[in-house]
Amino acid sequence: MAGGRRRTVLVTGAARGIGRATATRFGHEGASVVVNHPPGEHEHGEETARLVREAGGEAVLIEADVADPAAVAAMADTARRDVGVLDVLVNNAGICPFADFFDIDVELWDRVQHVNLRGVFLVTQAFTRQMVEAGRPGKVISVSSISAWVGGAQQVHYTPTKAGISSLMKSLAIVLGPHGITCNAVLPGTVATDINREDLAQPGKLEYFRQRIPLGRVGEPEDIAGVVWLLSQPEAGYVNGAELLVDGGLFVNLQ
Repeated sequence: MAGGRRRTVLVTGAARGIGRATATRFGHEGASVVVNHPPGEHEHGEETARLVREAGGEAVLIEADVADPAAVAAMADTARRDVGVLDVLVNNAGICPFADFFDIDVELWDRVQHVNLRGVFLVTQAFTRQMVEAGRPGKVISVSSISAWVGGAQQVHYTPTKAGISSLMKSLAIVLGPHGITCNAVLPGTVATDINREDLAQPGKLEYFRQRIPLGRVGEPEDIAGVVWLLSQPEAGYVNGAELLVDGGLFVNLQ
């Protein structure tokens, strides 16, 4: 609770995976959570909303393609009407259709850029404008990736968007810091979600990561959700413009 009231939180791409786990984690806090899902994911979004309520929070379900400026503007209006100005914005929506470099056409390139990077820009601009106009301090936490730091043979269209998210948070930390709004990026390593389910199902792939990661396992969505929640707490109030890698030690293990 914030000052005796429920904190208001938006999690984009909350129908599955890290987004669902994050929304549910804020539900355990008792927050009012706006559960965003893209078109075609209503049933999955409803399941997330149910989990949030079961955890003790309130849930408002809003469908919106974060790459669509009109949809984002409508979501901002609806969220303000239903829960008020946000305390916490979690930019989680993202896609990663694995593809060989020479098979990536302009349409696929643009779609990944628009959802992953333009979406973070549009959503952050819309919702932090409300915070600033209301004089409300807040926290913006964007889910980037270890791929912001490293390459991927089938992620040529994806890795630049994650580097862009990390860079965007650094610039916005400067812009929004004077308003009491912190902006940080969380960089998950290998996490078992629908995005990489097929990749991890390749023969030997899961065992490779288990051996490579010092903690001996790939991440779960809850591992990332917990860190996002920690960054939203008052104790993290002086963290601004940071990139926090959450990978079980994968990045530092070069042997």
